[in-house]
Amino acid sequence: MSPTRTETPTRTRIQNQNQNQTGPITMRAIQFTSFGPSSVLEAAELPRPEASPGEVVVRVAGTTFNPVDATIRAGFLAQVFPVDLPHVPGFDVSGTVVAVGGGVAGDLIGRDVVAFLPMTAPGASAEFAAVPAELVAAAPASIPLADAAALASSGLTAWQAIVEQAEVRPGQRVLVNGAGGGVGGFAVQLAARAGATVIATAGPRSRDVVTAQGAAQVVDYTTTSVAAAVTEPVDAVLNLVRTSPEETAALVALLKPGGVFVSTTTPGVVPAGSDVRAVSLFVRSDAAQLAELVNLVDAGELRVDVSARYPLEQLAEVHALGEAGRLRGKVVLTPTHDGEGGADR
Repeated sequence: MSPTRTETPTRTRIQNQNQNQTGPITMRAIQFTSFGPSSVLEAAELPRPEASPGEVVVRVAGTTFNPVDATIRAGFLAQVFPVDLPHVPGFDVSGTVVAVGGGVAGDLIGRDVVAFLPMTAPGASAEFAAVPAELVAAAPASIPLADAAALASSGLTAWQAIVEQAEVRPGQRVLVNGAGGGVGGFAVQLAARAGATVIATAGPRSRDVVTAQGAAQVVDYTTTSVAAAVTEPVDAVLNLVRTSPEETAALVALLKPGGVFVSTTTPGVVPAGSDVRAVSLFVRSDAAQLAELVNLVDAGELRVDVSARYPLEQLAEVHALGEAGRLRGKVVLTPTHDGEGGADR
């Protein structure tokens, strides 16, 4: 981590604040005590987390909305992602380390970091969050600290799909189905950076952004069949939207021999005797990969596209907008820290 990111005065200020606290320390958070619609998200005053061995406590600058957040909140994924109620959502986090637990280097205090939290653990929709130290990477220095949260889970999903699983190489053709979302935007950029020709599906409101991210062809899925629009075989398909069995089969059929179908949603079915490969991708937190993404951001080779920013108090509204399909790309939410001018860097 860069020793110039946060200077000693900031670190001293945080330590002095901790030393001046008396009595129970609380924080503001958003939680849900039962599964249901977005209205179950409510503000709460909760105990501020303490750093257990192997953990850091982060003063949250930003977290994000992901569609799976709403699915977990609604209770549809209770078997896959069992969360204890009440639950604080938000598995992307960026912010400043204010405390460390046993076994963690003390010089992390005062450092700006980003992380992808365990999806069933208490999340970052709060003023402070406990984070396993092994999951944190130094936050990008070239963008606002709150916006860095948008890089975590979405950037890692795109990296693990494009770089790790598909192993995209120069001269290949890559189809990103669902390029207008947060993962899709990073995937388009990573594939284009690898030297591939990228075909992307996106709606009209995302077309210009996806083109700027490096897509050579943008298919408007609202008016055109993807299978009909892609007239030449591709080396890899990244499927980021739910597709019917027929639609999934049509996407798999676009692959060249030796190609790969990577899906974060509907699993691909490979025809008998085919030499194409199907991968169901379940993103994992990986601090080393996240550090690679951060380096690309600071080098100007990867752009973090934040389409909207909201105060954390409006999380229920953001969930409702997301479920109505009215959000594009990554949406960042920022808590307000009393007396400290908000959560901006």
